[in-house]
Amino acid sequence: MAKYDIYGIGNALVDMEFEVDPNDLGILGIDKGVMTLVDEQQQAAIMDHLRDRRHQRGSGGSAANSVIALGQFGGTGFYSCKVADDELGHFYMQDLVEGGIDTNLHTKKEAGDTGRCVVLVTPDSDRTMCTFLGITQGLSTDELVEDALRDSRWFYTEGYLVTSDSAREAAKAAKQLADEAGVKTALSLSDPNMVKFFKDGLLEMIGSGVDLLFANEFEAMGMAGSEDLGDAVAYLKTLSRSFAITRGPQGALVWDGAQMLEIAPVPVEAVDTLGAGDMFAGAFLYGLSQGWDHQRAGDLASAAAARLVTSLGPRLTTEQTQAVLRDFA
Repeated sequence: MAKYDIYGIGNALVDMEFEVDPNDLGILGIDKGVMTLVDEQQQAAIMDHLRDRRHQRGSGGSAANSVIALGQFGGTGFYSCKVADDELGHFYMQDLVEGGIDTNLHTKKEAGDTGRCVVLVTPDSDRTMCTFLGITQGLSTDELVEDALRDSRWFYTEGYLVTSDSAREAAKAAKQLADEAGVKTALSLSDPNMVKFFKDGLLEMIGSGVDLLFANEFEAMGMAGSEDLGDAVAYLKTLSRSFAITRGPQGALVWDGAQMLEIAPVPVEAVDTLGAGDMFAGAFLYGLSQGWDHQRAGDLASAAAARLVTSLGPRLTTEQTQAVLRDFA
């Protein structure tokens, strides 16, 4: 029996979330609704513009959010990442540990700056992210813990790692180890900009194929090079043995390897969509790791993502997550 349900690898970013007006994005020259990589100076300028605004802080990173969600549902997770020996790095590690997630971060940390993500939430509940990767850009195979990976049911990684050569190589090496150990593999495309600018690198990370792929409809169509969702479905079938395409208020489409399933949306009043895809992936992987079929796992993921978007922030509390799960007991 595997020790971990999920072994994840991804960026370690401390999220700083602000509520803003669309005019702020125009003043700052930031593209709305996507993740943009910025350098430290650019991020400092953004923070200076927002210096009088209240904000909340939390450990983040796409795959981290998913693994922590899995832990809140009651699953077991391990997360490999890279933080610096600074205040934010220690904050990040403590947050993982308090979330019940095992990690490689108990080892000695390097000097530098822990990655940070400024999250700008507009009144339409959309989120725009400006990410300074800091030391996480140097994520490499050094952060892999091979014994933990081999002792897991699933290996999961995020498409955001494609932007760093060493991180992309680490994701590829981890997938190879998983394949050799008989560990199932899953990947999230993460963001339309990752597909737009780094498609070839994503295909490298997918390699000969993964067991499960997560994408929203824009990422899926971007990978297929088509504005037709049917073309996207057909293309994703060449990359993955199963997949989930999230469609916001329209629910999701799930291919379980044999049939296409429609996952019904849960109608809510959205406040902040940050982390909805991460929650969907974490809940879905939890369901599959417990032996659920794709339909039930998708229904749980839809309900959890809907609950998440009704409040600010990329994660629910453990109590809120458990409340969602009780409806599926």
